[in-house]
Amino acid sequence: MEMTVKLPQIKTELPGPKAREIVEKDARYVSPSYTRPYPLVIRRGFGAIIEDVDGNYFLDFNAGVAVCNTGHAHPKVVDAIARQAAEFIHLASADYYYPQLVQLAEKLQQVTPGDFPKRVHFGNSGAEAIEGALKVARYATRRDKFIAFYGAFHGRTLGALSLTCSKTTQRRGFGRQLLDVTHVPYPNPLRFPYKTDGEDVGQACIRFIEEVVFKTAVPPEEVAAIVVEPIQGEGGYIVPPRSFFEGLNRLREKYGLLIIADEVQSGMGRTGRMWACEHFDFVPDIMTIAKGIASGLPLGLTVARAELMDWHAGAHASTFGGNPVAIAAALATFELLENGLIENARLMGERLKRGLQQVAERHADCVADVRGLGLMIGVEIVRDRQTLAPDVALRDRVIQECFRRGLVLLGCGETAIRFSPPLVVDAEQVDFAVHVFEEALTSAKAAR
Repeated sequence: MEMTVKLPQIKTELPGPKAREIVEKDARYVSPSYTRPYPLVIRRGFGAIIEDVDGNYFLDFNAGVAVCNTGHAHPKVVDAIARQAAEFIHLASADYYYPQLVQLAEKLQQVTPGDFPKRVHFGNSGAEAIEGALKVARYATRRDKFIAFYGAFHGRTLGALSLTCSKTTQRRGFGRQLLDVTHVPYPNPLRFPYKTDGEDVGQACIRFIEEVVFKTAVPPEEVAAIVVEPIQGEGGYIVPPRSFFEGLNRLREKYGLLIIADEVQSGMGRTGRMWACEHFDFVPDIMTIAKGIASGLPLGLTVARAELMDWHAGAHASTFGGNPVAIAAALATFELLENGLIENARLMGERLKRGLQQVAERHADCVADVRGLGLMIGVEIVRDRQTLAPDVALRDRVIQECFRRGLVLLGCGETAIRFSPPLVVDAEQVDFAVHVFEEALTSAKAAR
């Protein structure tokens, strides 16, 4: 029966008795640093459906935070994992050669932006990919300063945390930051904090970097790189204008700095193109890739111009980075994306965005914006459209109401809701999600 389930089926109270038992044990034994917005205790998943331990079925419009792009347990990915695991599970890529590693690196040479030689470093996560990118940039430029953006999320390891500027809770208690990073406003068309003088926010952001930051705080000749999410993820699923990337190109050429594009959340087909950078015809010097790359297995990659990743043997490595089972999953993932899932993300993303925009029109009192590309869509919840005052409580209630109805969503930014389902979703599931979202929004508003 389970493989024929396409929509939620809630059979018990939430959480059910088995889920409650596990949640209680989790509170006793597991680090309290994890953020769990609702008591979803997962037994298994297939396609865009999650089954919990009490037999309830949920429609997953989060995909493990944009990780399970090919859906849960796609048969081709599972088969690739099983075949590789039967051959060998681990060989340290820092010490040995194996063909799978080279095969994936060659694939990335072909599919990442830029027609120039590249090299790939293999790690285990998005944060590790960022750490690798920072080291490449410092090594190649012999500069030690970075520019990042308010709202950015690049990871929680100490180097990546210096870039992350999304929530104070992610920094609280850890002392001074490890790296010399200056943060500037991200070009958010809805909420840009400075006067734009008739420019769009992309131009205004670049002008702020050049005329304020470079003149008062950071000598540009000391900046190793600007680190940017082509679409800001944790910060609110914010899509910047094309002018922003044109400006980044100009800064790169003028000051000899590098651009690191963090495609950890926006890459691997999520936006209806393989990479979000492609929507803006932007070619970074260094890219970081993780999340969707291996359909749920840990894999993080730093891809750089070959002349930049020209460091000495032993400069950077990882015991588990480039695990052959994860690589097998990644190669199967690319095949699925290129054979229909990216196109499905584009088509279903258009359908989802159109449906959510119609909901926004009917709830103009509290929905300020529907934005995104492909299946990376954010909905901004506010107290009123005039002041754009955030309504965090309403946003959180909407997410809880969706969960009670079997729709799995997460928040992002201060007051937005992210829609990032597996790229295998179909029209029926998209329409159902839109319907449930509006129903949940109506219920949450009534409880204000």
